[in-house]
Amino acid sequence: MNAIEYAEGHRSQFLDELKDFLRIPSVSTDERHKADMMRCAEWVAAQLRQIGMTDVALHPTPGGGNPVVYGKWMGASGAPTVLIYGHYDVQPTDPEEEWKTSPFEPVERDGKIYARGVADDKGQVFTQIKAVQSVMQANGGKLPVNVKFLIEGEEEVASEHLDAWIAENKELVAADVCVISDSHILALDRPSVSYSVRGMNYMELEVWGPRGDLHSGSYGGTVHNPCQALCEIVAALHNPDGSVAVPGFYDKVRSLTPKEREAIAQVPFTEEEWHNETGAPKSWGEAGFSIRERIGARPTLEVNGIIGGFTGKGSKTVLPAKALAKISCRLVADQDPYEVEKLVRERIKQLTPPTVTSELRGLNYAYPGAVPIDDPAMDAVKVAYKRGFGAEPVFLREGGTLPIVATLQQLFQMPVVMMGFGLPDDNIHAPNEKFALECFYRGINTAVAMFEELGKLKGKSK
Repeated sequence: MNAIEYAEGHRSQFLDELKDFLRIPSVSTDERHKADMMRCAEWVAAQLRQIGMTDVALHPTPGGGNPVVYGKWMGASGAPTVLIYGHYDVQPTDPEEEWKTSPFEPVERDGKIYARGVADDKGQVFTQIKAVQSVMQANGGKLPVNVKFLIEGEEEVASEHLDAWIAENKELVAADVCVISDSHILALDRPSVSYSVRGMNYMELEVWGPRGDLHSGSYGGTVHNPCQALCEIVAALHNPDGSVAVPGFYDKVRSLTPKEREAIAQVPFTEEEWHNETGAPKSWGEAGFSIRERIGARPTLEVNGIIGGFTGKGSKTVLPAKALAKISCRLVADQDPYEVEKLVRERIKQLTPPTVTSELRGLNYAYPGAVPIDDPAMDAVKVAYKRGFGAEPVFLREGGTLPIVATLQQLFQMPVVMMGFGLPDDNIHAPNEKFALECFYRGINTAVAMFEELGKLKGKSK
């Protein structure tokens, strides 16, 4: 019996185990679930021991954060070491009234399983765990590669303590390649691989005017309304063509190569498709780039929220004392989030009129990361998707942010392969999150093939 046959013969068992995993309400954003977080970490550790991993342990993180679950198998001398990253924490379930079934009682319906965290990321990381189990069971307890598991409990709260833990445990983490299953493919017959993630800096801009709220009838027309001033500043951060109007913003942006543009163009995103997904009347953004390129290959500056003045029911003729905007920049390869914040701060100083006072505060930072699409690990993944999904994947740039990608590249210079198995409509972070059973089963088969292909490469890490 080979590994694929073993996996297919144990589908029912694997699915039952996944349901047990999903029943644990491991919501990392809510302190009331602290005990559930620990219970979930212990459940994952038990799974790793069950499949044959050694040195399995729950590692405390600096600052009292949720533990990292770690385990390894290092019996393939001379073969590459594969680090498998995932997370066991999940998003909150609100608004709960929009769920058709209980979010922590998994339900099968129409070939899909519904539960919070099933696609992000419990179902996906579980494909890797079950793939390792299948390969080991089919090969007398051995693997063609060395494997390390790093499964954290704080991804949904920006992996607050993970970088510090990695820095203190470099020897445990070191590997030749990292594989992350926490993204999606385009369709069951259209697999895709994200070869880059964008970085980010998140800021808030506050604008003050008078020392307190004022009567708009008495002072309107003499005081520069902070809400208006804020809007004027924010509007000036973009040019009419959709580009960011911050001097130096694009100076370090790595240009797309012709090969990359060709790869991205293989998966066109038409105006009609974009409209159907967003509901917006017409696309907008930086001229000279396709919609798909703007999503993942170009940096952006977005206003995520504006707060100020009276927003209750009815009317109140107040002239507010202050207003605030939440602003984020998605950054691409070679951009530094701290440098970009400095550029934005300088621009806002220039834009702030003498009639108000402004302050820009930095909140969160993450570096971008990218892997060459011709890396040997990418070649192995191409073969694996072909075997698991029946088609070679196309390569895309991911628009979102995954901080660990840049961390691993900076500390270990290892390629990070984002090998997702979800679908675009899985409702991650939303009610009625789902994961197609076909994606779960094909994902296991694809991961099995990936381990076999990576085993043909030479290893360096221990």
